[in-house]
Amino acid sequence: MTMKKIGFIGLGNMGTPMAQNLIKAGYHLQVYNRTISKADELEQGSISKCKTPADAAANVAFVVSMLSEDEIVKEATSGTDGLLRTLQKGGVHISMSTISPETSEELAKLHEQAGSTYIACPVFGRPEAAAAKKLFVCTSGNAKAKEAARPILEALGQSVTDFGEAVGAANVLKVTGNFMIIGALELMAEAFTLAEKNGLDRVQVADFFGSTLFNAPIFHNYGRLIANKQYQPVGFKAKLGYKDARLALKLSQASQTPMPLATLAHNRLLTAVAKGDGEQDWVQAFGKGVSDDAGV
Repeated sequence: MTMKKIGFIGLGNMGTPMAQNLIKAGYHLQVYNRTISKADELEQGSISKCKTPADAAANVAFVVSMLSEDEIVKEATSGTDGLLRTLQKGGVHISMSTISPETSEELAKLHEQAGSTYIACPVFGRPEAAAAKKLFVCTSGNAKAKEAARPILEALGQSVTDFGEAVGAANVLKVTGNFMIIGALELMAEAFTLAEKNGLDRVQVADFFGSTLFNAPIFHNYGRLIANKQYQPVGFKAKLGYKDARLALKLSQASQTPMPLATLAHNRLLTAVAKGDGEQDWVQAFGKGVSDDAGV
């Protein structure tokens, strides 16, 4: 059991099913979450509840973090009770959050100074994909650490794809991919609403395109939700989508890459947050947002 004991930080909508899959794979988790009662959803014999991120990282070779925003990841890593206080020399921090490449680079330097290693391993997939072990895992950073972490990553997803040793590379990929999803949500919301206003059944329209011209998981899964105006249960909060849109705009500005669609999507999500819908699913921000604009 000692050989397979790892730290796990963050039991949100994604973190909880990921933790469950690690337990199924035989790992014992030293778990930290700000609301520790979330750990009650896990197999109690396979976890140790921890009071701080430092406790979760004590006496393990690997610690996984799945947290929502840059500042939260920083605090959990290098704060007063951060994991860097206890992560052993040669230990590996597997950061699976959607954060900026700059934050990953900053944290990687802090780990290097402490004698440990930070690798970026963001994922694509909603909570149901996490539960089914269908996540797409993307990695970047130290090659030796990534290879050592691979069994853990393979217990979480259907594929693991590497994007090199520049530690922020996988974060750039994740921001790029989330921007593409955001663009697809706006595209489908507008198209289905246009069809509805002109007398077509939006569900039939979504089914047709999802099985022909746009036969891909994003158009199947999100298309079904948008077409049916199905915004519950919340899988990914609009406020987190807004954070991702901000990350995309920040990258575009830093690299002088004009992204008009990113600006539109940013405003769509900002509108949802400003209206008090930040805790609702980001599908609602687009689906309901476009429908409301169109008066349907």
